[in-house]
Amino acid sequence: MFTRHPCHLHHHNSSGSRHRALPTRWLMTDERMGEGLWRALRRVPRGGGVVFRHYSLPAGERRRLFARVRRVALLRGLVLVRAGEVRMPGEMGTHKARGHGVVTWPVHDARQARAARWAKAEVVFVSPVFATRSHPGGGSIGPRRARVLGRIAAMPIVALGGMDEQQFRRLRGFHGYAAIDAWLAGSVSDVRSETRCRHRPPSCSRSIVASS
Repeated sequence: MFTRHPCHLHHHNSSGSRHRALPTRWLMTDERMGEGLWRALRRVPRGGGVVFRHYSLPAGERRRLFARVRRVALLRGLVLVRAGEVRMPGEMGTHKARGHGVVTWPVHDARQARAARWAKAEVVFVSPVFATRSHPGGGSIGPRRARVLGRIAAMPIVALGGMDEQQFRRLRGFHGYAAIDAWLAGSVSDVRSETRCRHRPPSCSRSIVASS
């Protein structure tokens, strides 16, 4: 079982690469956030991660928005991962694609869990752990099934779907969680107090850098 820790955890992936710090708190961006995107970015704790999606934007607009998000990420020490097929300048990792930096992978079933392992991803986003507003009526797989999928993938599990700090406190066997609404509506002080490192062990140091 992977141990939860409020700071980054270092993980040795199946490709045999050096240990890399993996965030435990993630924001999944979405076009429906509107200007709330900037509020959410301020609320993700330092050292957290951002999966930049915004799939529907035209290429030029998407590239410009990514650059703006990257500036915030650099200021706040966030790990910015690009979803989608088109590479972005300064991306620090990729989502559901092989690339430079940290590789994350979405998992909804056993087939996708095996695909994540084959792709040598470093962390899986398993969903929906709980019912989510973004997929009303879609049901959920629950924490137990999510852990099973994580074992199939053989890597750290990030819980996605209906997640916030309170839900995460109740879970065991998860590296971290990802959300949209939690960062729009949550309390900044609550999240920071939950993710603060009191003794700042060596594993809390950042080791992910932007690719050229």
